[in-house]
Amino acid sequence: MLIIDAQVHIWGSGKPSGHHRQTSVYTAEELIREMDEAGVNGAVLHPPSWDAGSNEMAIEAAIKYPDKFCSLGWFALNDPAQRKRIETWKQQAGMVGLRWSLTREGQETWHEDGTMDWLWPAAEKAGTPVATMAWRFLPLFGQIAARHPNLKLIVDHLGVVRAGQDDVAFGDLGPLLALAKYPNVAIKATGAPSHSSAAYPFKNIHDGLHRIYDAFGPDRFFWGTDITRMTCSYRQCVTMFTEELPWLKGADLEKVMGLGVIKWLDWKRPA
Repeated sequence: MLIIDAQVHIWGSGKPSGHHRQTSVYTAEELIREMDEAGVNGAVLHPPSWDAGSNEMAIEAAIKYPDKFCSLGWFALNDPAQRKRIETWKQQAGMVGLRWSLTREGQETWHEDGTMDWLWPAAEKAGTPVATMAWRFLPLFGQIAARHPNLKLIVDHLGVVRAGQDDVAFGDLGPLLALAKYPNVAIKATGAPSHSSAAYPFKNIHDGLHRIYDAFGPDRFFWGTDITRMTCSYRQCVTMFTEELPWLKGADLEKVMGLGVIKWLDWKRPA
């Protein structure tokens, strides 16, 4: 089975945010070694905003390892001079879309203060998918999806409460599940183990995962890890989905574990 991680970071400078590994450098080669040990075939790079050169690093990785990596990059949304970059964004090696966490200082209100208003129609016109941590503004995200039906949107990290665990994270899924009616919205099921206080296989979040999966289906529910902030092993991140969820099997499992995200992002991955 082809296994593609829907979210990983590599970087060459800066101070990582939150609970990510506190190292100033984490290379594509280091990541590939971990992927190989875990049985992961490829990954969608998310150049982190703490490293100003992370887009270039991701492009270099995609050029060097085209079967391993594609990228959801970023640029300064609050700089009008950069807006035209979206017109040619996907002409860069490996770049298949865009992603902003909206958690960095100064970015927290971009979704509602007008900073991003130009982005949604421009990305729709350019055919460029956009991912973000939308858990704080799910109803607004639904409005964006409705206004731009040809724009592929991705909700990061299951759309649950950031840094929340157990019932705090999965206690109110209503606003998230409501997004499933928009066929242009998908979910990255990334970092799932971090939302459980239990030991592997993190059974107390399986029901929440199942509810999200049932709403969005295998074509819009993408496995991934955000491995540099996981406390369990990379292999456990894989087997939690491939071995511990009895309701996920066969062709649907193959879509969740890689085929779905490849299709959604239109990644022209070499055979």
